[in-house]
Order: sequence, then structure tokens, then C-alpha cells
Amino acid sequence: MCSPQAPARRRSQVNPTLQPRRMQQRPARPRGFTMIEMLVALVVLAVGMLGVASLFGISLHAGSSAITRMQAVNLATDLADRIRANRRAGDAPNNAYGGAAADNGCTGAGAVSCTPAQMAADDLYHWQRQLSRAIAGGTATGTVGVIAGTPQTYTITVNWNERAGTGVATLQYQTQIQVPTS
Repeated sequence: MCSPQAPARRRSQVNPTLQPRRMQQRPARPRGFTMIEMLVALVVLAVGMLGVASLFGISLHAGSSAITRMQAVNLATDLADRIRANRRAGDAPNNAYGGAAADNGCTGAGAVSCTPAQMAADDLYHWQRQLSRAIAGGTATGTVGVIAGTPQTYTITVNWNERAGTGVATLQYQTQIQVPTS
């Protein structure tokens, strides 16, 4: 006869809260950031900040250069207007605007009566003073060249020095105007 079969033993399901603590723990996983990760992040951030600072410096230099160029153009235009206003100076022997600059006191509060040639020398004097004050570093120089003929042709040149990389560059703005003689 057959013996009654014993019921199959089932693996009992144990409540995990009843298991010993040792069995419940999982292998330790790293949490947070390691020191090396933090250092790498800091280096990446520092390189980025250096790039931003470099761009800021480049933009400052470009802005300064643009202002200097604008001042050179404005001052050359100012002298061109003075030459047009004093056409008779071109009739003077050797054309007064091609001569030496001198403070003849033709302008200002105590202005005296001046000839066109004296006015031209006074214009050149004050223009050259404005150049040296307006353009950074006081390195600006200005010249006026005269080409004989009718109408008179004047070449106004402004030169100045500007930092370029590790050196210095000499820049120049030049314009020509024609003024009919009176």
C-alpha cells in the first residue's frame, strides 16, 4: 500500500523585517561627490572663468581702440573745418597751414585781431594741443600737408601709438580736403 504522500514542503516566505539585520544590508554604494570629482569640476570652472575674463579684457581694448579712432577722426574733421573757415590763409606765402604752430592769442577771452596766417598758426597750435590731450597716452601727432594748386588741397594726418598684443602699433588716420582760394 501506498503511504500517503507527505505534502510538499514549501519554502516559507519570511517577512524581511524578521530577517537579521546583516542580511538586509545591501552593498555600500558611494553617495555624494568624491574629492577628485570636486577638483575636476573646480578646474573646469576656473578655466571657464579665465575665458570670460580674457573676453572681457579683449572687449575693453577694442572699445578703447574704437574711441581713440573716433577722436582722431573728430579732431581731423575739426581742423578741416578751421581750414575751410580761414580760406585766406591759403593765399599767404608758403600757405600758413603748412607752417609752424604758434599760440598767437587769436581765440579765447582776450582774443586779438590776427591776420589769416596768424590765425592758421593759432589753429594748428590749439589743434595739436587737443590731439595730445584727447588721444590716450599723449602720443598723438598731427600734420597738415599742402598741395599747391587751385583749389588748395590739404592732407590732414593724425598719428598715434596703441598697444597691440605685447608690442606697440603706430596707427594713422589721414583725410584730404579741397578748399577754393578766395
